[in-house]
Amino acid sequence: MSSQNRVGWIRDCGLTLLLLSMFALFLMGQLVTGCAEYNAEQREHGQPLVTLSGYLGTGHPWAALFEDWESEFLQMAVFVLLTTFLVQKGSPESRRPGEKEPVDADPRDFAQDPEAPWPVRRGGWILRLYENSLGLAFVVLFLLSWIGHALGGFAAYAGDEALHRQPPPTFSDYLTSSRFWFESFQNWQSEFLAIASMVWLAVYLRQRWSPESKPVHAPHTETGR
Repeated sequence: MSSQNRVGWIRDCGLTLLLLSMFALFLMGQLVTGCAEYNAEQREHGQPLVTLSGYLGTGHPWAALFEDWESEFLQMAVFVLLTTFLVQKGSPESRRPGEKEPVDADPRDFAQDPEAPWPVRRGGWILRLYENSLGLAFVVLFLLSWIGHALGGFAAYAGDEALHRQPPPTFSDYLTSSRFWFESFQNWQSEFLAIASMVWLAVYLRQRWSPESKPVHAPHTETGR
């Protein structure tokens, strides 16, 4: 790839690249501070301290990590699916009430378009899967994160029980515990509050140049972009 093409690619993918860079930076911050927090608790109980690599072998970082990812992917899955049939008049995040949208077009009508994605030209079950692939991807990511939360959380829970000289718990003990569901609900509620705020505030507030906002001059009643 030439330097000119590389610069063009970075420009075209700038939003994703910056967000992923921020993710990596804050993930490292979470692991470093999480290790310090874990060692503080170890010190309180007279237990040996761990290195960062040793910390990664405990359930503590994975429970926290997947707990957050789980709520994020649940939020996105639900939002993508709900916006297929529910509306909020005046919000750029919503379909326009009672009107046909470009996304309502039947992709089968574009099977002969040479620029259409391959699944559209292929049709059949591949197209049926592809036309629901965004929602399905977020559902799968949520389920994988939920499993990661359950496994990492159980390891952390078992470690805490051992630290307090309690009998070893079973996996089902953790899944039915208030701790597991508290960890889930405390994140789920915040995600749905955040997305509801985005949908509602975007009716009345604006951010110039952002595709997540309506044009600054648009009336409050105008829905969609």
